[in-house]
Amino acid sequence: MDLAYLRAHPHQLSTFRTHQRIRETPVGGGSICAATRLTLDDGASVFAKSWPRGDPPPGFFAAEAAGLRWLADAGAPVPEIVAELPDLLVLDWLDPGTATPAGAHRLGRALADMHRAGAPVFGTGRVGYIGALALPETTGERWAPWFAQARLAPYLKMSADRGALSAADVRAVERLLEDIQGYAGPAADEPPARIHGDLWPGNILWTADGTGYLIDPAAQGGHRETDLATLALWGGVPHLDRLLDGYQDVWPLADGWPERVPLHQLHLLLVHTAMFGTSYRGAVMSAVRATVKG
Repeated sequence: MDLAYLRAHPHQLSTFRTHQRIRETPVGGGSICAATRLTLDDGASVFAKSWPRGDPPPGFFAAEAAGLRWLADAGAPVPEIVAELPDLLVLDWLDPGTATPAGAHRLGRALADMHRAGAPVFGTGRVGYIGALALPETTGERWAPWFAQARLAPYLKMSADRGALSAADVRAVERLLEDIQGYAGPAADEPPARIHGDLWPGNILWTADGTGYLIDPAAQGGHRETDLATLALWGGVPHLDRLLDGYQDVWPLADGWPERVPLHQLHLLLVHTAMFGTSYRGAVMSAVRATVKG
């Protein structure tokens, strides 16, 4: 099986893997999926991700593939899809490299163009996932109430149900949700942007030429400040200042956006308490306090 044959006959891939006709090398792929480098007969490599145990959630890889295509339609730098199967997603292999200031600046400009391509509504209106968790399909016309009801409240409940947040923690977040319009600022009235939706620093793959590619999207209509806010989590993306400079060159952000960063980070932080438990509780409550004080 060479790359041309794989593109033309993607459903043969499972048979070739079963009969060990393709060399597989495990690679780092995050905490959700198993990731391998497949080396084909012509020497070409592709990146394959699969669900590690049993069947994936319904439509899991189809949702990721649809998100990659939707972002690509806006000119975003994403890996090319080679094959899409119910239990497997195969992408073009990208040789990893190191972030550079120039590459970060280019990525900032690309993110601004991607965001400005827009979305019909806030949300997805279809099956979607963030990590291993389903994204509520609820859509909205106004960002603040939609964000509270469809992106914060569901993961707050999951976090509470698994004991990751105390009753007092939950009430503090609920008070924020009740007053979210007051924290949303002047940018709350912006139309839906086309966002990656899970853009923490680990979901940018820097290649050998310094280009930053967007991977593992939870693509949706959202607020552009959410993508930029999550890029600052967990140490931040390299050269974040240059990335933001590039972004602002193309589409300047609304006044006061740095004060809204903790609010926009709260979605991904609650996803983490819902998935991984109390180890992320401190980050959630810090974001709540910063939002309320800001």
